[in-house]
Amino acid sequence: MATTTLKGQPFDRPVLDSMLRRRMFYTPSFEVYGGVAGLFDYGPPGCALQANVIDLWRKHFVLEEDMLEVDCTALTPADVLKTSGHVDKFADWMCKDPKNGDIMRADHFVEEILEARLKGDKEARGVKVEEKEEDPKKKKKKVKATEAVKLDDAVVKEYEEILAQIDNYNGQELGQLIKKYEMKNPNTGVEPLPPVEFNLMFSTPIGPSGNLAGYLRPETAQGQFLNFAKLLDFNQQQMPFASASIGKSYRNEISPRSGLLRVREFLMAEIEHYVDPHGGKKHHRFDEVKDVELVLLNRHTQLAGQTLVKKVAIGKAVADGTVNNETLGYFLARIHLFLEKIGIDQTKIRFRQHMANEMAHYAADCWDAELLTSYGWIECVGCADRSAYDLTVHAKKTGAPLMVRERLAEPITIEEWQIDLDKKKFGPHFKKDGKTVEAAIEALPQDKREALAQDLKLDGKITIEVEGVGNGKVEISKDLIVIERRKRVENTREFTPNVIEPSFGIGRILYCLMEHTYWTRGSDGGDEARGVLSFPPTVAPTKVLLVPLSTHESFKPLLQHMSLKLRSLGVSSRVDDSSASIGKRYSRNDELGTPLGITIDFQSVQDKTYTLRDRDSTKQVRADEETILKAIKSLVEGEKVWADVEKELPAFEGQEVDVPVR
Repeated sequence: MATTTLKGQPFDRPVLDSMLRRRMFYTPSFEVYGGVAGLFDYGPPGCALQANVIDLWRKHFVLEEDMLEVDCTALTPADVLKTSGHVDKFADWMCKDPKNGDIMRADHFVEEILEARLKGDKEARGVKVEEKEEDPKKKKKKVKATEAVKLDDAVVKEYEEILAQIDNYNGQELGQLIKKYEMKNPNTGVEPLPPVEFNLMFSTPIGPSGNLAGYLRPETAQGQFLNFAKLLDFNQQQMPFASASIGKSYRNEISPRSGLLRVREFLMAEIEHYVDPHGGKKHHRFDEVKDVELVLLNRHTQLAGQTLVKKVAIGKAVADGTVNNETLGYFLARIHLFLEKIGIDQTKIRFRQHMANEMAHYAADCWDAELLTSYGWIECVGCADRSAYDLTVHAKKTGAPLMVRERLAEPITIEEWQIDLDKKKFGPHFKKDGKTVEAAIEALPQDKREALAQDLKLDGKITIEVEGVGNGKVEISKDLIVIERRKRVENTREFTPNVIEPSFGIGRILYCLMEHTYWTRGSDGGDEARGVLSFPPTVAPTKVLLVPLSTHESFKPLLQHMSLKLRSLGVSSRVDDSSASIGKRYSRNDELGTPLGITIDFQSVQDKTYTLRDRDSTKQVRADEETILKAIKSLVEGEKVWADVEKELPAFEGQEVDVPVR
């Protein structure tokens, strides 16, 4: 699918990249030292854009949903991430070229080889293929050009089916694909070695002794989980509730590529919504979003080797089981509304369900909000049902009570199998292993207890498995233990909440936003087309450009006055009083995405009226200072759009006073 600009023009990525770097939205880190792959710095407009998107995120989620925001440390002891499963399972598959030592991410390698072969097939069939242009500044090894080789229709279908479910293959399966289809590194003509796992976390010792092992966090979530009990207290034991965190995370990517889309240090905004697992994970505000339509790509479609999508109301998707529960569905809809609010192109968004093999080790179900860019579909927001995984494993490891105690409206009677131990005989019998055996007995589930009660009655003894004691099996006679079915009355209920987690990659969202809002138009002088970034006023880095008609002295007091007025309203502005033409000055600020412009001319000096220009239409209106400032404030806060202002204020046709005021 060929990518287009906001206005439907052919998209030229190197031109946009060049503009973004020239205007310092972002720049490679440590560039004077040659740079480091996967590390970038944001310049002034990039910082402002990020701050505005984060501000809107806080209002849309934290404020709207009464979330509890926390800021936890990035340095994390190894024990925490060992318990969470990240030390063992947070990995990608990589393969190495035995000839030149190149390290490649295995799924990306397979993807690139098959895509190149499909491209060669199209060329052989006479189909015009759009070239993916690379940034000319990037040093790249010479790669052989794609050969135009026609493939059998059956092979084309096989390749397309593999690509449709590329995220579902494990390392062994990727290795089999590489062998089966004789995939070779285009730089050397050699088949890479079999894929091996590579943990993506940055490790670091904590403290001077080096005895405490740690990692830079790969996500902000663990700090939120470990503070759960305190947050529940802060929330006066009320459920459900959500915590939120915005902060840097770190992943040691195998082969960072695609600019801001795959980096080693990045900003995340994550929500952990804690919900009672009983009652189907309902959400009390689901009715507000049930009619929001989302484009969904479910796992069954992908496993069938297809990428067909359906637009469906989230209420229907939850009702028919496509989306697992109301709380997950509620957040998918809220994510969609947020992306729409910040200016993401609604024709370039879909929600893709994870397949079994690509599901994170903690997830029960997961959907990604993917945005279409010149690099293809990019995952920007993950929304996972983490079930009770994290709270359960941390509670088990530490003994901390990461659970909810809920007072029941009516006491309930529970009939269950209870175990009594004769402590006087039990301790001396098992000696040093006593506590271990006792813990194993207490952990026995109800069905196992029932079976053991029968064994005790028939045989006068039971055998249970206890890891680390003797040969792993322990025999207990009836004089040491009693297992009986009894009734007890419960006034409270204890449960471990399930967690629904929306996780936002802010850098990826920013890049997609820049691609989605970019377009070009011819400049006044008829020279080359100039870039425009049509950011909504709510997120634009700078809201207003102040432009004096010329360098005439009479304009300076008005410039200072309007600049001060805008600042007092909390509206960011820039002054461009250079000697370039007004058209040129507006043009170069259109590149920065500045949505509004105030022109100060001789008529302004005389009657304190100003023109207000719209970036996208280049239309202008004219009114007095108070009216113009009021219009700017309503546009910047998202209360009005330019069409509303055009209806309310007179259009500006031409300057009435064109002589300098002395």
